Amino acid sequence: MSYRPARKADRKATLFNKGIFTIYLYIIIVHSCFQRDGIAVSDYHSPSKTGIDEAMIERLVRRFYEKIRADELLEPIFASRIDTWEPHLQRMFAFWSSVTLMTGRYSGNPMQKHIALPIDADHFDRWLEIFAETAAEICPPAAARLFVEKASRIAQSLELGIAQRHCQLINREQRFYRPKTPS
Repeated sequence: MSYRPARKADRKATLFNKGIFTIYLYIIIVHSCFQRDGIAVSDYHSPSKTGIDEAMIERLVRRFYEKIRADELLEPIFASRIDTWEPHLQRMFAFWSSVTLMTGRYSGNPMQKHIALPIDADHFDRWLEIFAETAAEICPPAAARLFVEKASRIAQSLELGIAQRHCQLINREQRFYRPKTPS
């Protein structure tokens, strides 16, 4: 392969990319000045600014799983795998502490735990619906929004992984539905 000097079009592309980068930085700086729920966006994902603590996590997780155990769609999935709830709740406290407070208390592989479950987009939608409802009930608005944003990303990642296990390559805009079995 031989070296060729940069063409005028290449130089323009480089200048264009530098311009886009400058605009991107400007947007980040301006965006950080805005506020949501009285919290600067730059601090929005800071648990100290949202009021999230271990006690809030425990209240949220306990109430959420109370609702799960009463849900027609999700209860059978959990009941088939969880005999004793307290160890599961303790793992979920550690998980959400790691996710929101970055404590590192959770060590595990959520994908590995979920990959073989008989779940699809309907289950994730219901799980997120109950989670968002519970977060709004238990947490102040900024904390609820942070929990729901993180839960949504986690659910999307798990759904993509489960779809891939079933040899379905989907993107973030697509959903995974299991084939319906004849009754």
